[in-house]
Amino acid sequence: MTRHTVLIADDHALLRMGLRSLLEAQEDFAVVGEADDGELAVSAGLSLKPDVIIMDYMMPRLDGAVAAKRILAENPSQKILILTSYGSANGISEALQAGVAGALLKNDDNREIVDSLRKIIRGERIISPEIQRLMNESPSIEELSARQLEILELITHGLTNAEIANIFSIQEDTVKKHVNAVFERIGAANRAEAVAIALRKHLLKI
Repeated sequence: MTRHTVLIADDHALLRMGLRSLLEAQEDFAVVGEADDGELAVSAGLSLKPDVIIMDYMMPRLDGAVAAKRILAENPSQKILILTSYGSANGISEALQAGVAGALLKNDDNREIVDSLRKIIRGERIISPEIQRLMNESPSIEELSARQLEILELITHGLTNAEIANIFSIQEDTVKKHVNAVFERIGAANRAEAVAIALRKHLLKI
């Protein structure tokens, strides 16, 4: 039986160990390398050229989406499965557009992860239903103006309209218009809901 080679990239040693044990218990997989940050994932991915890379979304130095895009820029045929502990819709959406073969949640069943790797190697694309749902409902960062993003970040830090107006040296009414536009864009009814949505959907790197 052909053994498919796998690179595991995750900054948590216990998770790498768990994935290695899971895969080495399968007759058709062989783990050929590990990486504990995004930079190492890129170098290992390009040098080892495994059949598939399991890439953690959140890693030091480079996040998984950026690391995946760098690998795919050099090797467009590389199969990459991103694992995330939450549905970070914007970054994963960018990675999928760049050619990542799949995205699953870390709490998905082990059997589903193994089955997904086999499907990816066969050329299929696999996206967790929860991640797909978040991507469908999440506004894109690019669809908010730079000023709206700045204001949304300040809202998440608890600043009032008056305080925001003072920071940007603009009228409070102007800030209010920006705030209302942000609320409408992300589907929030008030500041508390805007903060919850921004954090849940990872619209900002805070």
